Amino acid sequence: MINARTPMLATLALLLVSAPASADDWPGPQTKEVFSTSRDYFVRIVPGNSIGDTVGFKGAHKGNYATAEFYRRDQDRSYKLIAETVLLNPIAPVEFNVANDGHLVTIDNWHNRGYGQVLVVVAPDGKLVKSYRLADLFQETEIEQFSHSVSSINWHEGPVFFQQDQRTLLITTKTGASLELNAHTGAFQYCETVASTFRCRDTNENRHWHPYKPPA
Repeated sequence: MINARTPMLATLALLLVSAPASADDWPGPQTKEVFSTSRDYFVRIVPGNSIGDTVGFKGAHKGNYATAEFYRRDQDRSYKLIAETVLLNPIAPVEFNVANDGHLVTIDNWHNRGYGQVLVVVAPDGKLVKSYRLADLFQETEIEQFSHSVSSINWHEGPVFFQQDQRTLLITTKTGASLELNAHTGAFQYCETVASTFRCRDTNENRHWHPYKPPA
């Protein structure tokens, strides 16, 4: 039986083989599901095939973007599809997390970590809450300090997870620095240690640094 996505995967494989030898090595995109900690929700993301909208594949095929399916557990313990939406990822997010109330946060883009919409918050009904490019979170000089590869900007490291409140997603950007993202409002708080002082800001424009305060 021939899978409907075989042509897309073959095209991706051909493009990867024909890319320069120094290019990053990425596994092919796959349909994935992630459950909330409570198991009350899960989200299935089906990859798109718009390879031409990724950095490094100019002139390649452009098509459908990735889609997300939102499922909620009913009283009979079965899961019911409650929403479906098109994401901002040409192929797929690198990773994604689901809060206990069904909010979805996608991180980075397949083959293009750090490019495009690197953080996207989507409500359980499929509506976009907030999206960020790297330039919305950091200044150009800060972005230059992150590790760069042929196709990616490695702007975060370590685990990504929802804190106990199941509303705040914690992303470690580097040793001694982290970004907290509110999955309900899309607001963020970036904190770092400078000269033994832990300071935070909640905007990338007209910056005002303040002592750490727990997310509202």
